[in-house]
Amino acid sequence: MDFGITAPGKIIAVHLNYPSRAAQRGRTPAQPSYFLKPASSLAPTGATLERPAGTELLAFEGEIAIVIGEPARRVSPADGWQHVASVTAANDFGLYDLRAADKGSNVRSKGGDGFTPIGPVAIPVAGLGEGDWRVRTWVNGQLVQEDTSDTLLFPFGRLIADLSQLMTLETGDVILTGTPAGSSVVLPGDVVEVEVDAPDAPGAPSTGRLVTTITQGVAEFGDFGTRPATDELQRVEAWGSDEELAAAVAAGRASAPASTSAADAAAPAAGTVPAFELTDELRADFGRVAVATLSVALRKRGYHDIFIEGVAANHAGDRIVGRAKTLRFIPFRPDLFQSHGGGFNAQKLAFDTVAPGEVLVVEARGERGTGTVGDVLALRAQVRGAAGIVTDGGVRDYDAVAGFEIPVFSQGPHPSVLGRRHVPWEVDVTIACGGAAVQPGDVIVGDGDGVIVIPPQLALEVLSEALEQERQEAYVAEQVAAGASVDGLFPMNAEWLARYRAAQEAW
Repeated sequence: MDFGITAPGKIIAVHLNYPSRAAQRGRTPAQPSYFLKPASSLAPTGATLERPAGTELLAFEGEIAIVIGEPARRVSPADGWQHVASVTAANDFGLYDLRAADKGSNVRSKGGDGFTPIGPVAIPVAGLGEGDWRVRTWVNGQLVQEDTSDTLLFPFGRLIADLSQLMTLETGDVILTGTPAGSSVVLPGDVVEVEVDAPDAPGAPSTGRLVTTITQGVAEFGDFGTRPATDELQRVEAWGSDEELAAAVAAGRASAPASTSAADAAAPAAGTVPAFELTDELRADFGRVAVATLSVALRKRGYHDIFIEGVAANHAGDRIVGRAKTLRFIPFRPDLFQSHGGGFNAQKLAFDTVAPGEVLVVEARGERGTGTVGDVLALRAQVRGAAGIVTDGGVRDYDAVAGFEIPVFSQGPHPSVLGRRHVPWEVDVTIACGGAAVQPGDVIVGDGDGVIVIPPQLALEVLSEALEQERQEAYVAEQVAAGASVDGLFPMNAEWLARYRAAQEAW
């Protein structure tokens, strides 16, 4: 293959680098992270790529590839760009069906033959800057990805500086710099094209379109390695979103989940709940972990906007734990209130159908100038066994509601009726409550510090980490109470950690 550069000794790929993709994934990394791709995965423009037999989630990722010119070792971010000889187009194909085999290394899921098409032309970077580049991707002639290098979380020079701290980047090495939002699944017969250009530079240099045609493989995987497998989380991530997956099912490009009917699968899937059961044991464990501790575990995973801001409990010391049921209010408008505000409206439906153990979460847009729940509806939720109510609006009949057992977290009391500011609109949809996105089925935990939203797919690992953190903090508190200095103890250094682990084993 000849695209104007020496065959690379290393192909290094960045995980997340475009804000649009990070937003789609729901996590924004603080620092870049990488994986390696083998040289045998390279392919030229015009090649075919086989989707292996037994797989369904082959996804494209159009990317800007930078090619190292002068070798780089321990260079600064400001000098990194000077070590780039040229820029070209790449497609970082991956099989979500094999992600479970890799534990993040992407060896099997992204290392297959032909999984890294690159070319067709390498553009010399002389006179061009890091932020001058654009990447676009088409599937069957339809534009599906477009973004520019001036939006990157980690610019090219920073990537080179970071990598060169540990390894020499040699002439001809290739760095795939991340893909923007829009990556999705392709099927046999689809044609994927990627182009990188510098549209505002003199002559608007372009790589031309890197073309790959998808074919169907026939060779089955053996039983001597991890076989392809998918779950609903992998299907959603491969297609890009619940909505994209639902649209693909409706268009016949994806199969419906085995547990749903074709009609259900074709419907928007925004309220789809990942497989997770909040057992009584897990509910008890969540109930003894502080919201502050859970928030630390979530922040480590890139989840920062998971607090329902501005709400407090109607009873001092109240805690809530449960799966979310959602209710959405929209701003008041006379005609809409006339059509949606009366009778058995969405508000009454939500309170009349909340299930035992659920937390009813209400989107009131932070508007505290009216009541969003009153005594009758709060009593109805309590009778139905709800674990609590959370609203970023006000509570009417506040003293009466405070007399009930059910915990209610709100912005505080307000005597006005609902129609002053709100129209009850819909139930069991994704909402925004207190600045946090909440989906039906999310795990809601509240205490004196406030209320936090935990995605179900993270619930077990976040809980496990938080429980361990609580154990460590309890140990530290015991040592401080016994007279120990906090120097080296808070946080624990290696010596104190060894003592803590020995104490745990003895216990």
